[in-house]
Amino acid sequence: MRAYYQLTLAQLRIFLRNRQVLFWTLAFPIFLMIMLGAFLGNGNGISLSVAIVDEDKSEQSKELVKELLKNEAISLEKDLNEKEALKHLKKGDMSLVVIIPKGYESSVVNGVQANPFKLPVYYNETNLAVSQVGLQLVNNAVDTISKKQVDYKPVVVTDSKGVDALNLRYIDFLVPGIVAMMIMSNNMNGVAGQISSWRERGILRRMQGTTLKASTFIAAQITARFMLNGLQAMIVLGVAWLVFGIEVRGSWLTVISFVTLGTLAFMAIGFIIAGIAKTPESAGPIAGFLSFPMLFLGGVFFPIKDMPEFLQPIVQILPIAHLSHALRETMNVGASILDLGLEAIILGGWLIGAFIVASFTFKWE
Repeated sequence: MRAYYQLTLAQLRIFLRNRQVLFWTLAFPIFLMIMLGAFLGNGNGISLSVAIVDEDKSEQSKELVKELLKNEAISLEKDLNEKEALKHLKKGDMSLVVIIPKGYESSVVNGVQANPFKLPVYYNETNLAVSQVGLQLVNNAVDTISKKQVDYKPVVVTDSKGVDALNLRYIDFLVPGIVAMMIMSNNMNGVAGQISSWRERGILRRMQGTTLKASTFIAAQITARFMLNGLQAMIVLGVAWLVFGIEVRGSWLTVISFVTLGTLAFMAIGFIIAGIAKTPESAGPIAGFLSFPMLFLGGVFFPIKDMPEFLQPIVQILPIAHLSHALRETMNVGASILDLGLEAIILGGWLIGAFIVASFTFKWE
């Protein structure tokens, strides 16, 4: 037990003395989080740029514009002529162009339902999903105007009931992913590099010549890295709370549990890489070869559901995908560890499987 405590303290001192590495392993995730959060953090909805070319300039045309402005998703541009508006639409700067021709007011006031007035609406065919939403909003506004004119009274109406849903921003999605990325990098890449370096310098060989057990050595490594990961995760979450107002809606115990599982799973993978790599110089590229794809396929920066279907089976087995999802569900939704049983089982499977493989690949010399 004494050897375990001494090794743990020694490992922590190594971390703390190497201030440059410690700074950059913490500074990079925080820098990345702040940069992406500043540019994309508040984006959570759809925005429609609509140009209104009012050639009629009547009270009725102004009423239509007011009706469109009631929808917060629409951003209106009213200072363009038809030629300029269509030019912006072709360049992709506009989602829709609505032309209100001369004679609109007289047609609306005196119009006949059998021959309704046609309002030209141009849309962007290359972004059909957004255009369809915009067309529906314009149709709703026009339909409202028509109903007012003919004093239309519906037979059936909807009883709308609002639901207070979670107002999640991109930064809420990003922060748990950044924490998962940091755990992966610190443990998988860090362990692979450090153990390979110690083997080349003969430190592991000298340890093997003592009464030190391999289990004690690994347990000390786990404890020290878990303490470091926990401290770094708290700092990242603290910065996210101060800068972006991020909150942890779930249990801190659940967060700590998955930080522990993630640390163990990625440490085990790191030991495998350290066993395979012949030199410290080769350990880094091997770890990078594995970690780099996981950053983009593991749901750190982008939702997994938005990825191509042929990648889904690969994504669903990645440990970082389940770690980032578990942290995201806990922090954003308040899920308990019982709700995240599948994620815990898969991370546990990676932990057990990787440590079994690591026990065969690990070499003292």
